[in-house]
Amino acid sequence: MSAASKRVRKYRSEGGAADLVRVEVLVPPLARADILAAASRLRADHRCNKELASLLDEALHLYGTRILDNVDLDRLPDLRARVAVAARAMIDRGDARAFALGRRMLDCAHAIVD
Repeated sequence: MSAASKRVRKYRSEGGAADLVRVEVLVPPLARADILAAASRLRADHRCNKELASLLDEALHLYGTRILDNVDLDRLPDLRARVAVAARAMIDRGDARAFALGRRMLDCAHAIVD
């Protein structure tokens, strides 16, 4: 296997788009822009969901006992709801670093909706 092939294989398994798949579709020329816009929106939502999951993991690692004292995150329907509850708890009960992390979490959660 050549070095270029190894590099391509590594990029596809570990690179920035490793968790995305390539899709090719045939559409009418007038619908091309709609498909590209939908794909762009899906990629942005996926990136934001990855960031939300990483922020929530960080928050639970740093402030888990403070923010989970009377909250069961598993009962919430989706990631955005869990992030919103955890972020509000951090803002209410945490220190300045928890407040800043909570604001980042809420901003990212609201970015998905907009």
